[in-house]
Amino acid sequence: MPIRVLLVDDHKIVRDGLRALIEKLAHLQVAGEADDGKKAVEMAVQLHPDVVVMDLTLPRLNGIEATSQILKEVPGVKVVALSMHSDRRSIVGMLQAGAAGYLMKDCSFDELDLALRSVVAGGKYLCSMVTVTVVEDYLRQLSFYGCTCAESGLTRREREVLQLIAAGRSTRQTAESLRISIKTVESHRQNIMDKTGIHSVAELTKLAIRMNLAALDA
Repeated sequence: MPIRVLLVDDHKIVRDGLRALIEKLAHLQVAGEADDGKKAVEMAVQLHPDVVVMDLTLPRLNGIEATSQILKEVPGVKVVALSMHSDRRSIVGMLQAGAAGYLMKDCSFDELDLALRSVVAGGKYLCSMVTVTVVEDYLRQLSFYGCTCAESGLTRREREVLQLIAAGRSTRQTAESLRISIKTVESHRQNIMDKTGIHSVAELTKLAIRMNLAALDA
């Protein structure tokens, strides 16, 4: 049975090119095409393809959100990102959404073919440029957790206070949430600032995000 592929890209010339190449291979078959994120989700639910080749920049619904919705709605489907974007936010966003592969649009078709076969077989596939970004991000996180957090030495209660500060809670609301006094909250807050050298709510919020204590859109 050929691998059934749903092509998602808002440029028809890209879809036409991929279709022409795929139709030359007996082990691949184009199940359908979509030119925006909403349509991609609808077609994935309707067609149940084996794998979705997903662009990131799409009308109506971007590739990251479309990927997330597809994987929730269609059990077993795999998503491979095929994008011009090599920035950390795009790559991490797609991988967090559940994509099994990520390639740049300047890759060869042979590499795309390999990626499709790899993810359908249960593996993961990242092109070399994406792999470098992922490794650098991992090392950056190791550096942060190994240095910043260790040096700051925040206690469990201080981390709880920091999380609530990042969530926009007032001193009184934080005290009520943790069932401690306002004076104690103020003391913890001062300790956090002394240990980290950070003295603004905006920067404390960024610290909380890096420590996975707050949402990215906080």
